[in-house]
Amino acid sequence: MDEYIQKEDRYSTGVYSPQNIQLTRGSGTNLYDNEGNKYLDLATGIGVAAVGHSNQKVAEAISKQAHQLLTCPPSYFYNQVRADLMEKLSEISPPGLGKSFLCNSGTEAIEASIKFARVFTDRKEIIATMRGFHGRTLGSLSATWKRKYSKPFRPLVPGFSHVPYGDLIKLDKAISESTAAVLLEPIQGEGGIYLPPEGYFEGVRELCDQNGALLIFDEVQTGFGRTGKMFASEHWSVIPDIMALAKAMGGGMPIGASLIREDMEFSTGLHGSTFGGNPLAASAALATIEYIQANGLVKLAAKRGNYFLHRLRELMSKHKLIKEIRGKGLMLAVQLRKRSGVYLDRLLEHNILALPAGSTVIRFLPPLEISESEIDEVIEVLDEIF
Repeated sequence: MDEYIQKEDRYSTGVYSPQNIQLTRGSGTNLYDNEGNKYLDLATGIGVAAVGHSNQKVAEAISKQAHQLLTCPPSYFYNQVRADLMEKLSEISPPGLGKSFLCNSGTEAIEASIKFARVFTDRKEIIATMRGFHGRTLGSLSATWKRKYSKPFRPLVPGFSHVPYGDLIKLDKAISESTAAVLLEPIQGEGGIYLPPEGYFEGVRELCDQNGALLIFDEVQTGFGRTGKMFASEHWSVIPDIMALAKAMGGGMPIGASLIREDMEFSTGLHGSTFGGNPLAASAALATIEYIQANGLVKLAAKRGNYFLHRLRELMSKHKLIKEIRGKGLMLAVQLRKRSGVYLDRLLEHNILALPAGSTVIRFLPPLEISESEIDEVIEVLDEIF
């Protein structure tokens, strides 16, 4: 066993169970291990490397900023690159979401969103959805559905309840004048890449408005072009009151954000983050967004996603093992009639990296610039292992 794998196992807490691979570098859609083996990456650090690994524009922005200023806490000082990023987020986001709280991860963005919703409405109850995943800190974990994530840490934060995703009747029964917000993913990621039924988000928006509750969209995995729109909620033209972002936002650097409506104001010191919006991460995020825009990656993700979806459906017609194909853009799922673990291992044997999303799903979250020939390569391997 490699000495660095042994060292990491020796000193880590044991909460992770990684593949027996030591990655050393990446470029575009590919990753390389310490033995020089090349992997086609359709996992991208759970959707993080949307603009590819070691993107040149992002790397240049990080290098330049690293030689200027690394930290600048927003609680004490202003900073140009942070201001530019917040302006850019306002420009690309759905109308009305003109303010942002910058943090370091998706779970922090969800925590901030929950806190803002509770304070703004002066209510405590949050309705989330079954199969939903929102993070692992206590607030976001309380909104997360699967007990396997939350059981060791109970009791959780009070005031959270869950209704079936896509069921307006159950939501109507659950929502009330005590509801601060309804929190959901436009497309459920960890839960298995599930899309909403027709009219669902319009109905959720209406129920929130009728009851004075806020609508929070968790776009941590679906944001920044992943689904063929800059944000997945744009597919349904429904605008939330709060939107949580992270993953692809920094091109690999840890950064997140909670975007809120223009009319939402909060008192000084209500919430904060030492590292949130630091110049290094902000410069990476700004470069990432500008790269996505300059290279038309949102439209490209839609185009490549349609091609990938078409090829997967062709595969489904050949193999009874495949139960269903789901997704939008380059956020795709192959639902199998058996557990997916063995097939993920076989993909790895062919140097293709993918993800699970539940016990019977293979999840694909490739870089937005994946080529049709690379998609064809994946299809050929899937055809062989199925």
